[in-house]
Amino acid sequence: MSHRQVPRTGRILATLTTVVACSAGLLASTGPASAAPDAHRTAARPGTAADSTADASEGAQDGARAYPNLAPRPPMGWNNWSYYTCDVNEKVVLDNARALARNGLADRGYDTVTIDDCWMAKQRGPQGELVADPAKFPHGMAYIGRELHRLGLRFGIYEDVGTLTCGKYPGSYGHFEQDARQFAGWGVDYLKADGCNVPRPAGRTKEQSYRDVYEQQSRALLATGRPITFSVSAPAYFQYDGDSVWHQVIEWSAKLGNLWRGGRDIALEQQSAATKWSSILYNFRYNAKLNGLQRPGRWNDPDFLLVGDSGLSRHEMQSQMSLWAMMAAPLISSTNLAELSPEAREVLGNRAIIAVDQDSLGRQGEVVAQNDGFTVMSKRLRNGDRAVALFNSGDTPRTLSTTAEAVGLPASSSYWMRDLVTGRGRHSDGKIAARVPAHGTVLYRITARS
Repeated sequence: MSHRQVPRTGRILATLTTVVACSAGLLASTGPASAAPDAHRTAARPGTAADSTADASEGAQDGARAYPNLAPRPPMGWNNWSYYTCDVNEKVVLDNARALARNGLADRGYDTVTIDDCWMAKQRGPQGELVADPAKFPHGMAYIGRELHRLGLRFGIYEDVGTLTCGKYPGSYGHFEQDARQFAGWGVDYLKADGCNVPRPAGRTKEQSYRDVYEQQSRALLATGRPITFSVSAPAYFQYDGDSVWHQVIEWSAKLGNLWRGGRDIALEQQSAATKWSSILYNFRYNAKLNGLQRPGRWNDPDFLLVGDSGLSRHEMQSQMSLWAMMAAPLISSTNLAELSPEAREVLGNRAIIAVDQDSLGRQGEVVAQNDGFTVMSKRLRNGDRAVALFNSGDTPRTLSTTAEAVGLPASSSYWMRDLVTGRGRHSDGKIAARVPAHGTVLYRITARS
C-alpha cells in the first residue's frame, strides 16, 4: 500500500472528460486491492436515531469524545454519486426516494437518501451559511428533509472537512459548528464527510491534520443534540500510505464516527461493464482484509452497490450484493431506482441476504480460502448459523468446495444448507460445494443439526 494517492477530480477527468468528479474518497490509478428528531421517527428501524445508544465502552484518545453508536447495524439506503455524479437536483433525489418507497426497498431497510457533492452554491451566504444551488434545489434543503421524512425516509447529505469539497464547493473547514447546526436545522440524519483539500498546518503531519479536522466535525455534530449518523472518509486518503498508518486512521475514525470509507471509489455508471466489475473486485479484496478493524456498530464501507447499473450481469450484481452482505458492509445503492429492472430489484431486495448483512452479531465475514480465481468466506451469525460464500472471480465456471469444519461450524452428523438466492435447501454431511458460474457467488446459510 505505497502507491501515491491521486485525488478524485484528477483521476476521473483523466478518464471521463465529460464527467465532473466531485464526491467522497479517491480514485487511485494503480494498486491492488439543533432540531430534535422528527416525531414520526420513533419507530425507525435499528440503526436509526430512534434506537441509538452511546458506546460508552469506547475511550477516545486525546480527549476526543467517542461518537454515539447511531448505527448498530450497517446503514442502508441510496446515494446519487456513482450514477448521477454532479447531475443531481431536487427531482433526481425525490424521484429516487419515491421509487424506494414505491418498490418496497425502503421497507426492506433502504431508508437513508443521501445527496452527494455539487448540491450547493459556489459561495457561502452573507452570514457564512451554506446555500443550496437555487437552480438544482429551488425549494432548499429543509424542504428535501421534510419530503424525505414524510416518505418515512432519512435525510443524508455530503460535505467536506477541507476548505473545499472535491468538486470545489465550500468545505466545512472553519465552519464546523455553523454547518452542523445548519444540517440539524434542515433535519439531516446522516452526514458523509469527505476529505479533499485538507490544509496541513506547520508542524502537523498529514495524519494529524486529518484527525484534527475530523475530530472538530465529530464534536460539532454532537453539539447539535441531533443524532446524525456520521460517515468518515479519512481512511480513503491513507490507503496507499502504508498499512500501519492506514489501519491507525481507521482505528481513530471508528471513535469519531459510525462508518468509514476505506479506500478507492467504486466505478461510475458512465464507465464500461468491465471497469465496473474490476472495481467491485478491487473494493471487495481490500475491504475483506480489514475485518479485524471493524466491530459491531462501527463499519468498514467499501462504497456503493452498483446493482442496476447498465452492463453488469445478473451474476455480477448478485456477487456484489452477496459479498457486501458477507462483509457486513453498508448497503447503499447508487443507481436510477426509478428504472430498476426486475432482476436488479430482486437482487437488492433479497430478504435472506439482507438478513446476513444486518445480522445483529455484527461480524464481518472472514476469508477462509482464496487465490486469484476464487474466495471462500464464512460469517458467524447471531443464532449460531454460518453464512458461507463461494465466490468465483474467474472468467469460466468452476466447482468450489469447503467443509463445515473449515468454515467454523460445530461438529455434527448433519447440516442444513439453504441457498439464499434460490431459496432451495438440502442436507449435507459437512461438505459444502457448488458449481459456480463465472463472476458468480453461491451464498449458503448453514445450520448444524443436533
